[in-house]
Amino acid sequence: MREVALRAGVSVKTVSRVFNDDPHVLPDTRRRVQEALAGLNYTPNSLARTFRDGRAPVVGVAVPSISDPFFAAIAGGVEEVASRHDMSVVVTSLGEDGDRERELVESLLQRQVGALVMTPVAADQSYLARWAARTPVVVVDRPARGVDVDCFVEDDLGGARAATAHLLARGHRRVAFAGDRESVPTTANRLAGYRAALEEAGLEVDPRLVQLGASDPDGAAAAARRLAALDPAPTALFSSDARTTMVLVPALASRRMAVTGFGDFPMASMLSPALTVVDQDPAALGRRAAERAMRRLDGSVEGAGEHVVLPVRLLERSSCRPPDRLLELFPWTVPAGAERVVWSSAPSGAPTAPARG
Repeated sequence: MREVALRAGVSVKTVSRVFNDDPHVLPDTRRRVQEALAGLNYTPNSLARTFRDGRAPVVGVAVPSISDPFFAAIAGGVEEVASRHDMSVVVTSLGEDGDRERELVESLLQRQVGALVMTPVAADQSYLARWAARTPVVVVDRPARGVDVDCFVEDDLGGARAATAHLLARGHRRVAFAGDRESVPTTANRLAGYRAALEEAGLEVDPRLVQLGASDPDGAAAAARRLAALDPAPTALFSSDARTTMVLVPALASRRMAVTGFGDFPMASMLSPALTVVDQDPAALGRRAAERAMRRLDGSVEGAGEHVVLPVRLLERSSCRPPDRLLELFPWTVPAGAERVVWSSAPSGAPTAPARG
């Protein structure tokens, strides 16, 4: 920048103002600086900025899975805010078992990121205390345990209670619950909301109707089989997260049940019947978390971490008929295990069989 300033006959500060498109720079000055920038092929040095500011112009994002549409939307919301602050985003996937959370998160923090937005997966985040003292850490979707940091979650209990009550209001009395492990805070809170709705309706909670571990295809298929074998079988089901709902679609194909799910997902409104869902806004979660991190960085927010609960809403579609008017679920969906491989290309570089006949 000093070389640019020397060639343009201006101060280093003026070069910075031109590069950052300050509207108060005189047109002739802007032209001279831009010519000098082009002539010297100037680009900003982010490493130098890191040394100057004491932090990298990067926001770290750590979520269970970037392939999950929900967490991808959170990362997108963070990126939207970071770009407005001239910061980039680096994303890492933590998985769901929690065993490697600390290793992966601290690897990210050791890169001197300016701030971290993360969704906890382990049972304890106390290791973050020494990092949070100098780097803004904001958690989303699930609260942190063992450390006081800003937290943005959604109304899991209220949304689950509303979704279950929606089924009860249509005359269902045998309502099942399907979800991930109860050790996952969102699952535990939504299970509490499900139970609260049943109790408010004067119904006992039948533990056989609660199916956990249904967040992968095998678990969803097993849960569907167990529910179908009950006597009497449930006439309705509440799925506690979008991933569970998606893997339940083939497992429930051709059955007659009413269904609600927590979390919308691509194609949920296009299924037959279209799914009634508790609508979340993961992009808003990401934006709110990133905005709080920026405010921590510039010093406009200080003190203890804040726990913020964002509202959700129930979107009614056609999957919640009364018990005497149930629709066949997802008739055009291939049931789990019904597909078969009829052709597969050869591995790259492997010889292919010669054509015959």
